[in-house]
Amino acid sequence: MNNIKLLFLVLLFLGSYSCKEAKKETKDAMENVEAMAEEINNEVEVKTLKFPMEPKSDSNVKGEVSFTEENGTVSMKASLSGLTPGEHAIHIHEKADCSSADGKSTGGHWNPTFASHGKWGSSDGYHRGDIGNFVADEQGNATVEFSTDEWCLGCADQTKNLLGKAVIVHQGVDDFVTQPTGDAGGRISCAGIIE
Repeated sequence: MNNIKLLFLVLLFLGSYSCKEAKKETKDAMENVEAMAEEINNEVEVKTLKFPMEPKSDSNVKGEVSFTEENGTVSMKASLSGLTPGEHAIHIHEKADCSSADGKSTGGHWNPTFASHGKWGSSDGYHRGDIGNFVADEQGNATVEFSTDEWCLGCADQTKNLLGKAVIVHQGVDDFVTQPTGDAGGRISCAGIIE
């Protein structure tokens, strides 16, 4: 009889030990699933901000600009109308303040790395706001698209964060040489990038 009791106690111990191990493995598996789900959510999080472009300097240039951040890359798309046909410059400026009639309340080009003005990607340097030039069609319409991993929307890195900046469309063309602005002429449309 004592052998049966001993066998019963051994089986009971093994059964409870196995249940504890199974519970531990289940708990570990659930923690792994939750961590993977959080990682996937972080990877596919998409932020999009849209703003109207307002005419400046007695122009009729208006439209909309949007910024979308996905997987560490920010894409900008600007749709514009009221332009004179031909080439124009577009830049990110340092302040999201479109209050002045000439757009100069936005300050200079956004240049958090204190580089020389130039064409985007140039080994001689460029501002984080040096997007470049685009062409308006015969009806004065244009779409500008640009993507980079050197921008972010609301991150802690102030050398990348677009919030608090402005988009400026210029009357002329950026020559990529003249310091610090590229000699692009008057500011004819503006949008402040705010959250």
